[in-house]
Amino acid sequence: MKLKIAKLPGDGIGPEVVEQAVKVTDAVCSLFGHEVEYRFGLAGACAIDATGSPFPEETYRICTEADAVLFGAVGDPRYDNDPTAKVRPEQGLLAMRKQLGLYANLRPVETFKPLIHKSPLREELVDGADLLCIRELTGGMYFGEKGRLDGGDTAYDTNIYHRYEVERILKLAFDYARRRRGHLTVVDKANVLESSRLWRQVAQEMAPLYPDVVTDYMFVDNAAMKLVTGPEFFDVMVTENTFGDILTDEASCISGSMGLLASASIGEKTGVFEPIHGSYPQAAGKNIANPLATILSAAMMFEYAFALKEEGAAIRRAVAASIEEGVVTEDLSAGGKAYSTSEVGDWVASRICR
Repeated sequence: MKLKIAKLPGDGIGPEVVEQAVKVTDAVCSLFGHEVEYRFGLAGACAIDATGSPFPEETYRICTEADAVLFGAVGDPRYDNDPTAKVRPEQGLLAMRKQLGLYANLRPVETFKPLIHKSPLREELVDGADLLCIRELTGGMYFGEKGRLDGGDTAYDTNIYHRYEVERILKLAFDYARRRRGHLTVVDKANVLESSRLWRQVAQEMAPLYPDVVTDYMFVDNAAMKLVTGPEFFDVMVTENTFGDILTDEASCISGSMGLLASASIGEKTGVFEPIHGSYPQAAGKNIANPLATILSAAMMFEYAFALKEEGAAIRRAVAASIEEGVVTEDLSAGGKAYSTSEVGDWVASRICR
């Protein structure tokens, strides 16, 4: 099979972790007899520096011509510390999602037995936790009308959702619940927000179409509490953009490290596969960043973009073996030997080829 992959490393540690995912992708393709072609694209602060745009037209074209996008991270302290900046790296990520029609972000959260002790939560709470967070990506406050009034002293962000946006993300969530354990939790703030009342209304209209799925509803504050007091309750969780951004980062504490959580953003055009962590500029160039989330994102890429389940499973087995044998970066080493970013990538790739 011929695989066309757009490679967008981005900023900070992005290039280092994407390099490891490419090593692993090459190893899988070699083992299973696939041919792979990469096209490089700029996104984020590096794209602003080169072109003035955080998501240049050339990068968009590269993405649309590919079968999948392997993405690193965007962000730079130069922009974080400048509230007056008109162009920001993160705008590139939002533009990519909007222009590619990536309305759904899938974030699986699972635990690895050897690393349960790394979670800040008690072991008995997180052992066996296995959930899929589905976040709506192209609506809500992040894309609604925003601005300043009264000479800049009053600010507003508009949280707007259309029925079709809610229906398509809920359909996806019901379908994934059917593939898993048949339990869907719709997270909203329907006691306060009109937009959330639309979400709940549409979900209640759709639920009878999925009689094999147990559907329940939870306010976002309660869901945030439940994630850290009883995460085993959840199977599939679906929510709007802003809530999903916050809850999925909170859920990273279940596995013990954001460096273990992969994600897929899918929708109308080419899907994007990326770790949930940021650009971590403090570690950039030091060869210490954990590449496993990006490598697991490559596993999702094989599974979701190419429907190659065995290839994805081969990556997952190699990652699990690296954790079991202690071939991990310093964030997971627990005082033992800490491997570099590239050493972990090399080990996982070589494990696949055995």
